[in-house]
Amino acid sequence: MKCMTKTMIAVLGLAGLVAGCQSSKDPAIPAAYYQGTALERNSIGVAAQTEYLRVNLNPMDSQLRQTEIRKIKGFLAQYKRSGHGPLIMSMPKNFANPQLAVEATAEARDLAWKAGIEYHQIAGSAYEAGGVADAPLILAFKSFDAIAPDCPQLSTIDFADASSNNDLPTLGCAVRANMAAMIADPADLLGQRDLEPGDPLRRATQLGAWREGSPTGAERSDEESGAISSAVE
Repeated sequence: MKCMTKTMIAVLGLAGLVAGCQSSKDPAIPAAYYQGTALERNSIGVAAQTEYLRVNLNPMDSQLRQTEIRKIKGFLAQYKRSGHGPLIMSMPKNFANPQLAVEATAEARDLAWKAGIEYHQIAGSAYEAGGVADAPLILAFKSFDAIAPDCPQLSTIDFADASSNNDLPTLGCAVRANMAAMIADPADLLGQRDLEPGDPLRRATQLGAWREGSPTGAERSDEESGAISSAVE
């Protein structure tokens, strides 16, 4: 019993010594280095913003001008590409030409429909124009911007300093900055986009080919192959 007690005490003492060694941290290593990887320490930020378009309405006109229609089409394409939430169409109330305001809003809705935007994605509203003659039709939607990490200047880093084996402050920062510039829709970083439904017919075709031992990839024609042309041989 005494031998067992001494053995247990020795084991506990060794465990405490190992735990103490694991908890001790090198003061030369920045505390941030214990928090994830270099890429995680240089995360990409996401900021929401509102895109606006002022559609000019001339009280002397009976319909939208072609210049304004082109502006609306470009704005709708931007909404399709990176817009989130409803597309707001706010018409002026107490406008000098109320009929034009109504018809302009209806035409903008028709342009949105032709651009592939469903009616349930459009939210209508009105704002007080106070009798202003040139009050615009306002279109708006929410989008997101990717905010790249603030990378330190290379001139501020002493690359000759080899006193430790720590990561350089710039490690991973340029990679994240490049990613922020290339991301098509920064909202994807928030995980808000729903996955599109898969193609069950294509999945069944690939599964059948796999069971038969046939290639599951798409076949390429001679024109699409990567073989070098005999003309250069």
